[in-house]
Amino acid sequence: MAAMNLASAVSPLSLTDLAGRDLLELDDLGVEGLRLMLDTARRLRETRAAGERHALEGRVIALFFRKASTRTRVTFESAAARLGATSLFLRESDIQVGRGESIEDTARVLSGYVDALVIRTYGHAELERWADAADVPVVNALTDLAHPTQIIADLLTLEDRFGHLAGLPIAYVGDGNNMANSYLIGAALTGAHLNIATPPGYAPDPAVVRAAQAIAQSTGARLHVGTDPKAAVKGAKGVLTDVWASMGQEEEAEARRQVFAPYGVTEALFSLAAQDAAFLHCLPAHRGEEVSTEVIDGPRSLILPEAHNRLWVEAAILLGLIGAEG
Repeated sequence: MAAMNLASAVSPLSLTDLAGRDLLELDDLGVEGLRLMLDTARRLRETRAAGERHALEGRVIALFFRKASTRTRVTFESAAARLGATSLFLRESDIQVGRGESIEDTARVLSGYVDALVIRTYGHAELERWADAADVPVVNALTDLAHPTQIIADLLTLEDRFGHLAGLPIAYVGDGNNMANSYLIGAALTGAHLNIATPPGYAPDPAVVRAAQAIAQSTGARLHVGTDPKAAVKGAKGVLTDVWASMGQEEEAEARRQVFAPYGVTEALFSLAAQDAAFLHCLPAHRGEEVSTEVIDGPRSLILPEAHNRLWVEAAILLGLIGAEG
C-alpha cells in the first residue's frame, strides 16, 4: 500500500457546517464538504465509531426504497444502529405513496416523524420532489442519474490505496450511467484525472459533464469522455466499471451485451493500466461480462474494501447531516 499523505488535505469545515443539508449529488457537499466526509468516514472506520455510539440516540431515519438493495440498505441501517439511531425501512407497498398519495404530502408528514429521509428510486426528479417538500435532510441512496454515496466510498478506497486523489489518473469503462455521472462530479471536486470510455450513444449525461467541467476549472481536475477503452485505461491507477444493464434495463440486457462487449475489463485491458493499478466495482458484478473473473478476483481488486467502506461513509453522512446538531 502506498504511504499515506493526507495531512495537507483537511477540510476547514466541521460537521456542524453540514447539518440540515440534503445530499442529492456530490456537488451538494462541495470541495470542502466532500473532504470532510472522506476524513470523517476514515476516522469512524479507524475507531469503529467508538466515540459516537450515542451520537444519534433518539434520532430516527426512514429509508424509502423503490429499488432492491444489498449494500446501500444494510450499510445505512448498520450505520444508524452503530450511532444509536433507529431506522425504519419502507417499501412502496408499506406506505400510502404506493396507493397514490403524493410525494409532497408524504414527505411533509414523514418530516414530523423522522430526522432524515434516505431515498432510493428511479427518476432523479422524484428525489428532488422529496427534497423540496421535506423539512429534514434527504439523502440520495441511488437514482438513475446519480449514486453519490457509492462514489464517496470509491474515492475513500482509492485514497487509502494511493495516498491522494488530486492528480490521480482514474479510468471508468462501460455504461455512462449514474456511476459515471457521479464519478465525474467526484473527480472534479477532488482534482482527480478521470478518463471515461463508453460505447457511442451511451455517454454520461451531458448536463453532468458540463457541471463537472465547470468545477474542474477551480480544482485542477482533468476530465475526458470518449469511446476508446484502451486509451482510457492506459496508465490509470484506478480502473472502474459497473454492470452494463442497470435496474430497470433488464429488457435491454442482451442487446447491451453485444454493444458493450469491447468494454469488458479483461486481463488484456487491465494490463494497459499502471503496474500498481487497482480495480474497483460497486457490485453486484457479472463475471465474464463487464469484468473477467481473473481481474475482479485477482490480487489488485479492491471490491471488498470498497464495499466495506460504504458502512463508514453512510455513518459519516448521517452524523454530518443530522447528528452534528445533537
